Amino acid sequence: MSLYHWFAGGLVMASAPLIAQSQQLEFEATPAKAIDQHTVADEIAIKTSRDERMTVPVSVSGEGPYRFLVDTGSERTVISQELASRLRLQRGRSTLLHSVLGSKNINTVHIPNLRVSRQVMSVADAPALVAADIGADGMLGVDSLQSQRVLFDFKANTMSITPAAEPVAKMDGSTIVVRAKSRNGRLIFTQAKVEGRKVTVIIDTGSQVTIGNPAMRAMLAKRGLLDASMPIHISSVTGEKMEAQVAKLKELQIGGIEIEDLAIAYADAHIFRQMGLDDRPALLLGMNAMKAFDRVSIDFAARKVRFVLPAASMIEPVRMASRTI
Repeated sequence: MSLYHWFAGGLVMASAPLIAQSQQLEFEATPAKAIDQHTVADEIAIKTSRDERMTVPVSVSGEGPYRFLVDTGSERTVISQELASRLRLQRGRSTLLHSVLGSKNINTVHIPNLRVSRQVMSVADAPALVAADIGADGMLGVDSLQSQRVLFDFKANTMSITPAAEPVAKMDGSTIVVRAKSRNGRLIFTQAKVEGRKVTVIIDTGSQVTIGNPAMRAMLAKRGLLDASMPIHISSVTGEKMEAQVAKLKELQIGGIEIEDLAIAYADAHIFRQMGLDDRPALLLGMNAMKAFDRVSIDFAARKVRFVLPAASMIEPVRMASRTI
């Protein structure tokens, strides 16, 4: 067994197995856009899959484009076994890979050349997983994004990746900047609150729905604040499945942001134990929360997340329907 222990996010929500039914996605090339006199942003048109996780076109060893998820909850960039075999990538060492729901010993491969827009990198010992479990050809983790600034523009349906060292582009609209802490490359809000009590929030763009741990659910139930719930099934990229209970959270405060009526799936997920968060209220902030905003900019180097509020909600708290249920 390898001494390396890696975490891969990539969670999906479904009332029945959904991964194997993932749709064929299309990609559109968008010209590079100058955001100031020093920086050119490479914009990639985003097409969302059935479960609304972000996918972008990448090339591997000069071939492609292939569909990769963008997962800020994953420590490692992952590739499908099928694509790795097709490209005859060199096999690496096996390792214990932690997913949202559990852990498995996984074979890895070496990706000598991975191109995302104009960014080119190599990835050593990339976990190779079943494509049907990933729901795409691969998954970009924080190891590929740590020196980058990622902007999700939900209005324009694009994603921009720029070096974090470049000046921050000015974004139209009311913007709230929230500082985060970094743990193994993932960004975490430690000052978020629910009903006046602190909760730990992990940013996870690889998850369709926001996930709450049992401690969070118990805290709300004790105060009589837990809404009626309904059962669903969730799956991880390594194939584990688990039942969860979905309910609405009346209000989540993160910095100067208030998110109301947020759908949360409560589950005893492995990630909370793996991160030492199983005994206190914690959340994985998924895409159903992110898409409440016009834009979300994630700066891994500066450990800052910028939220651009919708034009109609600059003064009132951000309100969102539980459309993912």
